[in-house]
Amino acid sequence: MTWEPTLKSPADLVDLRGRVVCISGAASGIGKAQVELFLDAGASVVALDIDDTGLQRLYASLPDHAERLMCKTVDLTVPEQVDQAVAAGKQAFGVIDTLCNTAGYLDGYARSLDTAESLWDRVFEINVKAMYRLTNALLPDMLERRSGVIVNMASIAGFQAGGGGAAYTSSKHAVIGFTRQLSFDYGRSGIRVNAICPGMIETAMTEDVLADPDSKLVKTLKRVPAGRLGRPEDIACVALFLCGPGADFIHGAAMVVDGGLMVK
Repeated sequence: MTWEPTLKSPADLVDLRGRVVCISGAASGIGKAQVELFLDAGASVVALDIDDTGLQRLYASLPDHAERLMCKTVDLTVPEQVDQAVAAGKQAFGVIDTLCNTAGYLDGYARSLDTAESLWDRVFEINVKAMYRLTNALLPDMLERRSGVIVNMASIAGFQAGGGGAAYTSSKHAVIGFTRQLSFDYGRSGIRVNAICPGMIETAMTEDVLADPDSKLVKTLKRVPAGRLGRPEDIACVALFLCGPGADFIHGAAMVVDGGLMVK
């Protein structure tokens, strides 16, 4: 049997021309970096976030891509709003064939006894249930076409303690489990599902934790092999690869992107 390459040039690895990508948590941080990078790669983007002002700023900052960008304010904890956002994206672009579940919520590193049930529920509602909800809203069409890509945002907290509190760490373990089960259930039907597990990334969600540059935590984080904290663009680049043709044989992976934090 002779193997024939399916990609004609290295640029084809991340060529998303003709693709329509739905990105949650799109108004800031990693989600915003994904929107910008995916547009540059030729995709059309349905950008979802609860932050209406942030979405307006995002749209205004990308005038050259206005025809390929739709921003939709949505509360992912409300099923009706999720369904409406998906319907609006399909009406705008005809199809949504790629999903980046990027929205997330941090618990302030609260230990179990310090975690109110309402905080636990909030973390799981956004980090896990909203992911399940948005995925299930798009899966039927993907299965009908026998083609689709899903990238879920997990964390190194999905592998080890200390990357968050009790609720956050538990939720990110759940995200990795959900990713693997999706891949197991639907991979043979043409759906490719993977997770990204970032280390500490400089975003609005982590700014309180990283506020003191002289703190023991920040100094420890900067001693990783990469020699710096992570940036949203570091994660967006990996998401772009996982969504592109070059990652066609990657299924059910939980890809660690932490600057080497977990090797110590």
